[in-house]
Formats: sequence, structure tokens, C-alpha cells
Amino acid sequence: MEYMKEPATVSQGNILCCQCGIAIPPNPANMCVACLRTQVDITEGIPKQVIVHFCKQCGRYLQPPGTWIQCALESRELLTLCLKKIKASLSKVRLIEAGFVWTEPHSKRLKVKLTVQKEVINGAVLQQVFIIEYVVQSQMCDDCHRVEAKDFWKAVVQIRQKTLHKKTFYYLEQLILKHRLHQNTLRIKEIHDGLDFYYASKQHAQKMVDFLQCTVPCRSKSSQRLISHDIHSNTYNYKSTFSVEIVPVCKDNVVCLSPKLAQSLGNMSQICICLRITSAIHLIDPNTLQIAEVDGNTYWRHPFNSLFQPKQLEEFIVMDISRAHGRKQGAGAGMKSNKHTLAEAWVQKTSELNTDTQYFCRTHLGHLLNPGDLVLGFDLVNCNLNDEFANKMNPHNVPDVVLIKKSYDRTKRQRRRNWKLKELERDREGMDTDDERQYQDFLEDLEEDEAIRKNVNIYKNAVIPVESDTDDEGIPRISLAEMLEDLQISQDATGGEGGGN
Repeated sequence: MEYMKEPATVSQGNILCCQCGIAIPPNPANMCVACLRTQVDITEGIPKQVIVHFCKQCGRYLQPPGTWIQCALESRELLTLCLKKIKASLSKVRLIEAGFVWTEPHSKRLKVKLTVQKEVINGAVLQQVFIIEYVVQSQMCDDCHRVEAKDFWKAVVQIRQKTLHKKTFYYLEQLILKHRLHQNTLRIKEIHDGLDFYYASKQHAQKMVDFLQCTVPCRSKSSQRLISHDIHSNTYNYKSTFSVEIVPVCKDNVVCLSPKLAQSLGNMSQICICLRITSAIHLIDPNTLQIAEVDGNTYWRHPFNSLFQPKQLEEFIVMDISRAHGRKQGAGAGMKSNKHTLAEAWVQKTSELNTDTQYFCRTHLGHLLNPGDLVLGFDLVNCNLNDEFANKMNPHNVPDVVLIKKSYDRTKRQRRRNWKLKELERDREGMDTDDERQYQDFLEDLEEDEAIRKNVNIYKNAVIPVESDTDDEGIPRISLAEMLEDLQISQDATGGEGGGN
């Protein structure tokens, strides 16, 4: 009995290349790879040098026909853009692998290493590796052209406020910086009553208007002017103008409300003080500490103006002060402020110390004032009020003096201030002495008012040392360490951008 034997494994033999005669494994072309490449070049028709356009101003690359995209060096997005430049040439081969070859970042060259395959003679598949060099040429994009031209714009937002003090504009400027709404502007121009923001598209201007309506009490209207019209393609080119008017009331202004508005706000007094301007006008009645908020729509239905300008503030000295009991509120009365104390005070003008003239008033600054302190206020007895609502009021309901804020040496606080704010880059001739004083007043308001401070990005200024935590008059000074509890603060030295919720 014979056992069957397994067949022996047959090894594949080699053949001789028909061109050079070396031994090679069998293939459909019967040629070695070196000879096959001499006969066929699968990269034929694929350009080895391509031009890529790059905008130095904004750092974007041109993706034909007219799209500019942001790409980092040796990123996936940039590799995709490079391959799209030769997409038509790669249609006849199979792309296996692609990747960047390192080049000097400033060489204006990009090298991409490609591995491709293609079926050649008698069905043989040939694989080849080669490098394509991309030459980076500078070309300014359309958006940067408009920025550099400065006069080429399609929409403008004109922000106006008919007041002498710019506290509301300083606050609005910080909100714009915080939310980065100034990045799409072509130009920011400062004029007497406000600012002009120029944009390359109407959508960006409309976004700014929507932001303003949510942050400050204002009203807006728009118009457009036809620049050109193509009757063949039925396309129109307009220039749009958005006019935004902010309410003509600033912080620390004394206002006189209409009787109907005062009644709707909880029967508060018509003579009120504006505490702050945010998305609404915050008012306080110095006689009862009653507070109210007037939004933009309510204001334009029942408008009112300031009775005095900040330059009309007079300095008084507190002769006597005592805490007052609040009056009994009637039905429908509004809320009262818990941050202020109602007091009755006898005051005298510092310019009339040689006389016996004293004024009696009720004030909301009872938690700050003591006998002998200096305070700034408005004299309603010796002034001529040019207001339709104030002239119709009963004289017994008009206070003699309205006290606004305590007076002290503010230069010491300015010297010890160890923080600063950013500013918008705008076209202006310069800041005069009055503007500098108003800006310092705004910085003091940030230190004293937490409600406004938490909406603003504060930056550390390490040049100015911190000396003490209180002023000579005993008023607490808000330091940068205390602001850290409310804000997300960035340091310019570390290159941070800053931000807040």
C-alpha cells in the first residue's frame, strides 16, 4: 500500500526584463520598473509649479474663482486648496497620498509631495512619487482694498447723542470693544455729536444697529441712495445710511418727567436723577428713594430732557444732615433703592460762605455725607428752568437744591489708578481738556458703580503703584483686586485679549 505524497510547493520563477535583461518577477509589461518609467511618465500633464495668491493684510488665500479663506501653514485646509488647483490634472491618475514638505516660512514656497498610481502597458500599475512647488504671490483681497481705500463703503451707521457730556459714548465704546463689533468696520470717524462707522456690506451695519438697540436706549431709521444700476443684469448698487439717536440723557443728569410718565412709574416725583444709562435709563427720586427704569420705547413716547448741564454743577458744604424717614407710599408705588440712604440736609454754597443763605433739601446720599463735607449739586432756586414740564409744576414740589455726588480731590485717585481701558482706533483731531476731564469722570464712575463695571473689560496697568485702599475723605477706592471678582481681566503684557461674560 502506497501513501499519496503532497505535491511540492512550486516557487514563482523570475523572468528577464525585455529592455535591460535583469531578472524581475513576472508582470504584464515584462519590463522592470526603471525601464517602464523610461517608456511611460504617469505624471505627464500634471504641472510641477503652481501659483497661489495670498493676501498679506488679512492672511487669507484665494480659492478660485473669488473666495478668500483663512488657512494655517501645513494645515489640512491649505492642502485641500493646493490640490484643488491641480484637480483637473489629477483626474487621469489615482491619488494615493499627499503631504507637505517643510520649507522656510518666509520663502514664499509651498512644496507638496504626491504619490499617484496609473495603469500603463498591458494593465501594469505604475506608482510614482513627485513634488509640486507652489509659488505664493501677494495679492490684496477685495475686503482689504476697501479698508485701504477708506472712502469705499456701502453702509454707514451714524450714532448721535445731543448732550455735552460723553459718558454714554465712553460706555458704549467699551461694549463695542468687548463684543468685537469694530472688526468689520472700514473706518471709524469721530465728529462733534457722535461717531460714524463705515462698513463694506449692509449686513454688518445692520448687525451694529441691532447691537445698539439692545445695549443703549435709542431709536434708528435707515435710508439708501442708488449709486448705479445695470439694466442688463437687473442689479442695483446702493449706499445705505443708518441713523441711530441715543436718548439725550447722561449719568448724574437732573430730569423732569411728564406727569403722565411719573404717574405710570409708580407716582414718583417729576424731578429725578439719572443714576446710570445701560439698556434703559435708571432714575431715582431723591425725595423718596423710589427707583424706576425707562426703556427706549417709553422714552420716545414720553420724551424729557436734562434740566442742567454738568458744567452747571455748584459746590455746596453740608452744614447739618440727619437721616429722614421715608414718606408713606400710596397704592401702586414703585420699588425703593437699598443702596442709598434718605437724609435731610442743610447746605450752603461755598461761594456764599460770607452770607447766611442756606438751603434745605432731601438727598439720597445720606450714607456718604457728613457735616462739613463738600458735595456737588444743582441750585433750582436761583436758576431759570427752560422746560415745559418744570414750568408747569407746583413751586412747592420743586426742591431748592438737588445734590448729585460728593466732592473730593480726584487727582489723587487718578494718580493711584492701576488699571486702564482700551480705545477704538478712530479718526479724530485730538482730545481736548474738556474731553479728558469727561473721560476721567467716566473712569471714576466705573470705580464707584459695580453695575456698569461688570459690563466692561478692565486691563491691568502695572506702571502705577497701589498706595492705599481709601481716599483721604474716607471713600472706599475700588482696586484692581476687587474688580477681579466681577470681571475677567487680561494683562496687556501677556498678550491677552480680555473678555467677560
